[in-house]
Amino acid sequence: MTEPYRMPGRPAAERADAMPLNRHHPESKPHDDAAPAWPRERLERWLLMLGALLLLAAGIGLRGPTPSDEPRFALVAHHMVASGNWLIPHRGSDWYSDKPPLFMAAQAWSYTLTGNWSIAFLLPSLLSSLGTLWLVYDLGRRLWGHRAGLMGALALLCTVQFVFQAKRGQIDPTVTFFITLANAGLLRHLLLGPHWRAFWLGCFAAGLGVITKGVGFLPLMMLLPWLVAVRRRWLWMPAVTGSGAQWTGGLLAFAMAIALWMVPLLLYVHLHQSNEARAYLHDLFFNQTVNRYVHPWNSFQPPWFYLTVIFTSWLPLSLALPGLVPAWMERLRAHDARILLPLGWIVMVIVFFSLTRAKRDVYIMPALPMLALCAGPYLEDALRQRMLSCVAKGFLLLLGGAALGIGVAALGFHPDVAERFAAARQLGKQTSLWWSLCIALGAWLLLQVAIFRRHHAGAAVLAGMAGVWVIWGFGMAPLLARASSPAALVDRVERTIGPHAELALVAWKEELPLAFARPLVDFGFVTPWHQQLASAIRWQAQAPSQRWVLVLADVMAPCIIPAATVDVGVTSGHDWRLFRSDAVAPSCRDGLVPTGALEDWGGIDSRR
Repeated sequence: MTEPYRMPGRPAAERADAMPLNRHHPESKPHDDAAPAWPRERLERWLLMLGALLLLAAGIGLRGPTPSDEPRFALVAHHMVASGNWLIPHRGSDWYSDKPPLFMAAQAWSYTLTGNWSIAFLLPSLLSSLGTLWLVYDLGRRLWGHRAGLMGALALLCTVQFVFQAKRGQIDPTVTFFITLANAGLLRHLLLGPHWRAFWLGCFAAGLGVITKGVGFLPLMMLLPWLVAVRRRWLWMPAVTGSGAQWTGGLLAFAMAIALWMVPLLLYVHLHQSNEARAYLHDLFFNQTVNRYVHPWNSFQPPWFYLTVIFTSWLPLSLALPGLVPAWMERLRAHDARILLPLGWIVMVIVFFSLTRAKRDVYIMPALPMLALCAGPYLEDALRQRMLSCVAKGFLLLLGGAALGIGVAALGFHPDVAERFAAARQLGKQTSLWWSLCIALGAWLLLQVAIFRRHHAGAAVLAGMAGVWVIWGFGMAPLLARASSPAALVDRVERTIGPHAELALVAWKEELPLAFARPLVDFGFVTPWHQQLASAIRWQAQAPSQRWVLVLADVMAPCIIPAATVDVGVTSGHDWRLFRSDAVAPSCRDGLVPTGALEDWGGIDSRR
């Protein structure tokens, strides 16, 4: 193994090469030699992954996509499978330019493997999360030893944001995996190298991250704290020397990953020259990237927003920060580059996303695996502190007591706030089951405090959170999905129009096309709603006896006569109506919407 730099003038006992090699000591030498693991280590490693699989997969296949983002991606994946066009994503008849297509293509590939959309739309998130967990363990093992890697992975597996997103059919777990893979490749090269293949793999993974969500370049910022460490000759820094061609190879690997998608895309657009194609490229490469960062149009939050995310969405790991930060500061004072590089990168990621006004909690999710990695070597010692042990169990008591109390109060006393909660989520007859699950969740958490009342706060938190996610996956999430499903609305529509009629959607939500088994007509998704309605009226006039339109009730006036429509119910909090051509007001025949009616749509965002 390449010797680390030695700090001149430091006593021998403090030098990195004088430290004893101890697999369980957080200051032992990093080892990237893939030495054979002890049988117990191998067992713990596979128990970790098996437990993670059972926990993260709990409930998969029991629900369909739920708003807001899941139906959008699933709808794009449906179109890929149905049309065979996996290069240009479509949302209905629109080209979907908000995100590159890699994640939706992964969902479509999952369907070709499983033949089940209820599994396919969640499978990429599940596999990506398992991959991220393995990378944190493996990198921690190489840097500090098996125990540190295991604790880092378990810390990640406990964290609310990581597990919640792993159970969602959204893009963030996948981009987090690619960014973590990129970080792992760079850190193996910069801290355990030279390892040029790992470096090139990391750069390639960063490129895959770019064609997943656009922020895949973030791992390349790891080079900044590395340059600081090299310049100041920090410990655990191998002499990473290489030719210009080897360093340039990383840039080429990054570009090659992006080219896998961009080259076919540009060729396709060149062969299909149109205003729509040019608008797609402009929106994808400029409006959804640079312009969205510099001049955002939604999700405005204050500069300190991500501090609240860390202390809420990163629970319970964030509770250990008072014990971890002093350990990190000690290692930074000792010039330990193994802490500087990932921790410095985390700070840069948070600052990067804090500089724009648009902020969402998932934006900084890629930093979470690196935080768990840095926590791994010191987490056990932190949890042995009496204060942090009490905080961890207090967290379980608070969460469990709240869940149990709310469930008992809702079932026994039916307070107004509980009734409003159930009504807003359309729980209906399943309301009692929901509150019973809350009681079960609270009782499980309190039971863990009782079982581990004296020692093992970490085990109590791990067992408690595992129970939370099992109950959520098998009970709560499917219950919410069924309650908010448009299946009942679709059934009413089908019984009204019959099997041979044609159906069009106006001002539609992404979950609606997923619920229908028949072909549907739409007039765009981001097209202003009044223009959609005008197009629908003209389309309907061509075959008035066979064509129906399903429309959001809020956008009917003044062109659609409410008394002549069919009320098909409420889904996702919106009232929907079904009409034929005889419900169109005379002033709007031939798709002519009066000029004054445009004001009726003022303030309604067609993108929702």
